[in-house]
Amino acid sequence: MRTGLELLLDAPRRWLGKARVGLVAHPASVDRHLVHAVDALHAHADVHLRVLFGPEHGIRGAAQDMIGVGDGRDSVTGLPEVSLYGSTFASLSPTPDDLEEIDVLVFDVQDVGARYYTYAATMALCMRAAAAVGKRVVVLDRPNPIGGVRIEGGGLDPGLENFCALYPVPQRHALTVGELARLYNETFGLGCDLAVVPCEGWRRAHYFDDCGLPWVMPSPNMPTLDTAIVYPGMCLLEGTNLSEGRGTTRPFELFGAPFIDGRALAEELRRYDLPGVRLRPCTIEPAFHKFARQRCGALQLHVTDRQAFDAYRTGLAVLVAVRRLWPEGFTWRREPYEFRSDVPAIDLLTGKAAVRQAIDAGADLDTVLTLACTGIEAYASGRMHAVLYE
Repeated sequence: MRTGLELLLDAPRRWLGKARVGLVAHPASVDRHLVHAVDALHAHADVHLRVLFGPEHGIRGAAQDMIGVGDGRDSVTGLPEVSLYGSTFASLSPTPDDLEEIDVLVFDVQDVGARYYTYAATMALCMRAAAAVGKRVVVLDRPNPIGGVRIEGGGLDPGLENFCALYPVPQRHALTVGELARLYNETFGLGCDLAVVPCEGWRRAHYFDDCGLPWVMPSPNMPTLDTAIVYPGMCLLEGTNLSEGRGTTRPFELFGAPFIDGRALAEELRRYDLPGVRLRPCTIEPAFHKFARQRCGALQLHVTDRQAFDAYRTGLAVLVAVRRLWPEGFTWRREPYEFRSDVPAIDLLTGKAAVRQAIDAGADLDTVLTLACTGIEAYASGRMHAVLYE
């Protein structure tokens, strides 16, 4: 298969004309030969690349999660770099001045198929900003690495919008980034002058390892496809005091805390009907982030059947089980999260305060899951018009 970047490079005038171009990119914005989009577009005689925009983690760099990135100048091309991830919510969008020197904003970023992953929110904010000043947006599509079939999770209650969930799409949304752009534009009313350069040869059932493309880490803690497969559920741990495995070599597959007994937790979770995964008790000692250099009882998720595995159910099951077994050790994250400090981080991730309240009240997993998986009517209605692939 071929990505939108590769198709654009075949015939840039078809999509860009003679426009002045801005590019939103990150380390995984590469072609199949690992040539970065910045380098490929800058070198192309028919592309007038003027400015670069970097989402969370930076264009070529590897800043950790929720670490602000400053403006700069690309060391390879000399082009100006505008950060779209600074210290305030306002810094997440390009300003009219940022867009003044371009006619078209090209977006080429690898998503991982989960609502929390901030790159799609950056795309939506770029579309809003472009619409406000009459600039066109061209999204270079890339495959959803965890497929375009299985949908998991729920919507977003009013008032809980945030950088990990601007719109009420489910946690595992089963859309490519180009399809998300179409959904945002039509169903959620962005009204942007939008074009999507589609992938060639991608099918909805394809995982990334079916595509014949190189995996480049789209963010520092997304090292493998295995990480992406568990992420729609295990990212929920960011809203707690549990380590989600940052600071280990298998983030989101490994998780734990000093107060956890891995064997006891594994035994509890075996009662929760979690298909397609085995849970291995182990010990971790994160090199950084939560519980840095502390020994933690832990589990590792080993996904044995991708088709049966339900990441969101598994993530909620972990919260229910740990809260039940260690009510004095377990806590919800109290620190600000993705530019909001007025509500608990877990509510921003689930999109529903009722989920947290049910877990605290000792509700069983099925009750929690039922609460968590409501509110996707607008997504479901708009999805049929947004999809591009069989």
